[in-house]
Amino acid sequence: MKEVQTKSQSEASRMMIDHFGCPDEFVDLAVRGSLSAASGYFRCGSDTICFGQLSSETPARTVTEPLHDALHNVTISGSEVLLPFDPAQVVDNLRHERYLADHGLGKSTGWAGTLIRELYYLARPFMTVALRKHLQRFYLHDWKKIPFPHWPVDCSVENTLEHLLVLSMKAQSVTRIPIIWFWPEGAPSCTCVTHDVEAEAGWDFCSQLMDLDDSFGIKSAFQIVPEERYQISYDRLDSMRERGFEINVHDLNHDGNLLVDRNDFLLRASGINDYARKFRAEGFRTAVLYRKIDWFEALHFAYDLSVPTVAHLEPQRGGCCTVFPFFNGNLLELPVTMAQDYSLFNILNDYSIDLWKDQATLIRKKHGLLQMIAHPDYLIDEKARRVYGELLGYLSDLRAKGETWIALPAEVNAWWRLRSGLRLVDAAGGWQIQGEGHERARIAYARIVDDEITYEFEPSA
Repeated sequence: MKEVQTKSQSEASRMMIDHFGCPDEFVDLAVRGSLSAASGYFRCGSDTICFGQLSSETPARTVTEPLHDALHNVTISGSEVLLPFDPAQVVDNLRHERYLADHGLGKSTGWAGTLIRELYYLARPFMTVALRKHLQRFYLHDWKKIPFPHWPVDCSVENTLEHLLVLSMKAQSVTRIPIIWFWPEGAPSCTCVTHDVEAEAGWDFCSQLMDLDDSFGIKSAFQIVPEERYQISYDRLDSMRERGFEINVHDLNHDGNLLVDRNDFLLRASGINDYARKFRAEGFRTAVLYRKIDWFEALHFAYDLSVPTVAHLEPQRGGCCTVFPFFNGNLLELPVTMAQDYSLFNILNDYSIDLWKDQATLIRKKHGLLQMIAHPDYLIDEKARRVYGELLGYLSDLRAKGETWIALPAEVNAWWRLRSGLRLVDAAGGWQIQGEGHERARIAYARIVDDEITYEFEPSA
C-alpha cells in the first residue's frame, strides 16, 4: 500500500485552482488513507470513469467490470475534503492516456502491431483512397464496442473536476464562488479549424481552401510536412501567413514511424525543431495522431495538436478525456475534440455535419474547445468540400450568435498561458482579476444547482 504524501495533496488543490481560476481559499483537498498498490478503474459519480489508485476499495482491473463509486467514500472535515483517491494522479492518468497499458482498450503496440504499421506505410503511397478506406474500416471495425472513453465526446476530466468543486463548495458552506472564465471576453466556448497537408495534391489545393475559409471569415492553421511529401515553397508559406493563416509543422516525413523508437525519435525531433525555426512555427502535430506525449518534451514548440479527446476512429486508440487545453510540462496540449473529415467520410461513410454538430453541442455544454482537422487532400472532392462548407457555415453562425470564439491555435495558446498567470483577489468593492492581460479576462461564478456545477456572469450594468 502506498501512503500519500503532502505534495500530492497540494497538487490536487492546485490542479483545481488552475483549471477554474478560483481563489485558493475555496479549495482544500486531501487524500485519506493508503492508496492501493495497483491502479484500476472506478467511478467518480455515476457519469464519470476514472483510472488510478484507491484507498477505499480495490479498483477494477478492466473498465467493463462493476465499478466502485469513490464519491461514496468522501468525507468532509471542517473545510477540508478527504478523498479516497488522488485527483492529480487521476487527471494526469486520463490526460496522458496511462489507462491504456495492458487494459485492452488499444490496438496492439507490440511487434505485431509495429509490423502491420510498417507494412501499411510501405504500401500506402501506392494505395488509392478507396483501397485505404476498406483496409481502415476492417482495422477499426470494433470501434463501436469500445466502452471507454465515451463516444462521441468524453469529458471525464471536466466531470471529475466539477464533482470535486461541488464537494469543495459544500465544505466551505457556499453555493457560489468566483472563477476566471475559461475564454477571453467571456466567450462561451472556443473553436479552432486546422488543416493537415498530407500530399502534393493537398499542398496545391491550399490556396483554394484558404479562399473557402475566408469566404466565411474564418482563419485556420495549416500543418505542413517538412520532408519527402511535396516541395516546400517558403514564399508560399509567407504568403499564407500574410493572409492571416497559421503555419505549423506536421511530423517530419509522415511515414508513421516517428514514435516507434525513442533514440530515433530524438534524432527526428532535432530535425523537426530545425523546421520549427525555418517555418516560424509555434505548433506541432504528429502524423495520424500517433502520440507518446511523455516524449514531447524534446520538441521545441509552444503547443501540440496531436492528442484526440476520443480516439475510437484512430489507429492509436485511447483519448485524453478532456475538451480543454492542458499543460504537458511547458508544452500546451490542444486536444482534437471532433472527428477528422477523413474518418467521417471514409470510415463512417457519412457526408453530413450531423456528427460534428452533435460533438460541438456536447463540447459547448462544457464550454470547451472545438477543434477539428480537415485535410486539403480530401476536400478536393466536391462532395466532401460541400459538407465542409456546411460546417464552416454552422461555425460562422455560432460565432454570429456569440456562442463561440473562433481562433487560431497560436491565439488559444497565448490566451491559455496568459490566463494561467492571472489571479482573483478580494479587493475593496469585490473580486478583481489581477495580472498581465487581465482586461481580456472575465469573472464568472460557479454555482451548485441540483448537485451540479453551472456558470453565470453578473448582469451587465
